[in-house]
Amino acid sequence: MFPKFLKLICCAVFFVYSIYQFTENYIGNGIFYFLISGIFILIYFKNELIFLAFLRLRKQDFKGTEKWLNKISNPESSLVRKQQGYFYYLHGIIQSQSNLTIAEKNFKKSIKLGLSFNHDLAMAKLSLAGICMQKRRKREASILLGEAKKLDSQGMLNEQIKIIREQLKKI
Repeated sequence: MFPKFLKLICCAVFFVYSIYQFTENYIGNGIFYFLISGIFILIYFKNELIFLAFLRLRKQDFKGTEKWLNKISNPESSLVRKQQGYFYYLHGIIQSQSNLTIAEKNFKKSIKLGLSFNHDLAMAKLSLAGICMQKRRKREASILLGEAKKLDSQGMLNEQIKIIREQLKKI
């Protein structure tokens, strides 16, 4: 993983060199170096290690996900704000299997930092509502469920929201 400033420096170098190639009438080389500078912009906003961790999570490999996340040594300095949100979101998913207190802290931190997509934010709030329900905090869980319902515009989480609401009634 490259530090943030190194990604920006590499992007600037490749961009300037692509402009130089355009002025020397090497159009193909200029386009190639311009695309390479675009790749550095992409990995500035989309961290490659978080992407690999999402791929492991998709296969339900929690140990592999945690291995990729542990390679990020200092998330506050090496990640952009939204990437930090996803970093803590993934840690919350992993910790929800074993330690609910740490998972709750991670989900709250990811919500505070922000996530790029509404369905990810809805999923984080739904998971946090489930944790609050297990800890017998009915009011907080119902508020989080309402927020998750508003954020879930496509209705992908309707079934899970109904299940948690039914379980809340039993408390």
